[in-house]
Amino acid sequence: MKAENPDLKIGMIGAKVAVDADGSLKTGEVIDFVARNEFDFTIKEVADGHSWSSIKGLSYRTEAGAIVHNEDRAILHDMDSLPWVTPIYQRDLKIENYFIGYLKHPYISIYSGRGCKSRCTFCLWPQTVGGHVYRTRSVENVVEEIAWSKKAFPQVKEFFFDDDTFTDDLPRAEAIAKGLGKLGVTWSCNAKANVPRKSLEVFKENGLRLLLVGYESGNQQILYNIKKGMRIEVAERFTKDCHDLGIAIHGTFIMGLPGESEETIRETIEWARKINPHTIQVSLAAPYPGTFLYKQAIENGWLDAEHAELVDDNGVQIAPLHYPNLSHERIFENVETFYKAFYFRPKKIASIVGEMLTSPDMMKRRLREGVEFREFLKDRKGAGATVDA
Repeated sequence: MKAENPDLKIGMIGAKVAVDADGSLKTGEVIDFVARNEFDFTIKEVADGHSWSSIKGLSYRTEAGAIVHNEDRAILHDMDSLPWVTPIYQRDLKIENYFIGYLKHPYISIYSGRGCKSRCTFCLWPQTVGGHVYRTRSVENVVEEIAWSKKAFPQVKEFFFDDDTFTDDLPRAEAIAKGLGKLGVTWSCNAKANVPRKSLEVFKENGLRLLLVGYESGNQQILYNIKKGMRIEVAERFTKDCHDLGIAIHGTFIMGLPGESEETIRETIEWARKINPHTIQVSLAAPYPGTFLYKQAIENGWLDAEHAELVDDNGVQIAPLHYPNLSHERIFENVETFYKAFYFRPKKIASIVGEMLTSPDMMKRRLREGVEFREFLKDRKGAGATVDA
């Protein structure tokens, strides 16, 4: 690109450059600048033509080739100062082109806040960009955006709040829910498996359809190891409450966390079948640079140069971690084992078929998910060959 346009300036944002601005600039010689940490106003000042030397939070390469790191930018607390994203969706995107199996189609996803109080060792954003203070937009600001979006996108069937943990501030979450209830919209969000039943009742009464819940593991010691701050019995009670109230759960699990073994993998699979979330997602433990898990993996020899990449050339997630009692290959293989053990059982199959027969919309979603799942397994077999090599 620079060969075509020598005056072009190239910048990067995101977690990787936030934790390694100097290394990113040294490695990528065509990169002119990176915006560290929260980049919103840093990038705006670049776009507005401010002198780079005056922009807080910016690291850049001078014309002489020197690398300069400006003063850090203060963390943003007035989240209402950020513009709404939905008018940009309307201007630039065809929302029907975007699909997530566990959400109704078409959907819109937004953030109502940043940061997460939890200290999970593997989680990328709080440890690199967002921080561990949940900084939120006002209730009024959030409800106003959804009200605007309802008019701008009459075809939308569901709104999803992608905050790391929307339920971290329960009084605020309940206030937003009541505002959404007045609008008559269907909504979903990320949640921790400890929301009390009374709050769940408020959410359900005001349009909540689904919670995306990070269970991670069914083994209590592994949850301690990753500082999840979750008790198995609390998660079980929460899940039962959701089932009783008719709130769907998309449960996420991770294979290969510290302390994992063949036994804990079997324990997690059986636990997932027992608590029976509506749908699941199974990932491989990923030691992202900047996280405590990455530091652990380097110090303990769980990560080696041969398997340091997190995805293969086709973008399929691979198993970067290994332990003395558990290889890369076994961690990788058990993702498919998990999916099959969860979905390929009579009660689950009957439930899925029943949904498809009673809802044309669900029929379309499930058929599309089936095609994607088949492609996923096909791609993983190719990735498995890479891991074995």
